[in-house]
Amino acid sequence: MRVITHPQPELMNLPQIFQALADPIRLEIVQRLTITGPLTCGQLNGGRPKSSMSHHYKILRDAGLLHTEVVGKEHYNSLRMADIQAVCPGLLEVVTRATLPAL
Repeated sequence: MRVITHPQPELMNLPQIFQALADPIRLEIVQRLTITGPLTCGQLNGGRPKSSMSHHYKILRDAGLLHTEVVGKEHYNSLRMADIQAVCPGLLEVVTRATLPAL
């Protein structure tokens, strides 16, 4: 099984976080997780291709926004709330209020 890595909080940086959030699909993922809490990849994919969504999850993980935990065959995704708040206070509140265009 592949090991999923997450960056240390001190390696998180604003340009990479903002670049990750610049994509509407990734922004939607973060919004949903902010509201609902942890969800599986299947619950987040919105009917999109698995390969496309895997790419989006990786970008969010590399930016330090997403934590993925493997439990059996399921991948549970959650936001790294404390780390995000430490790097960019208030970001999740702004993201939650943002209105997304229909995809």
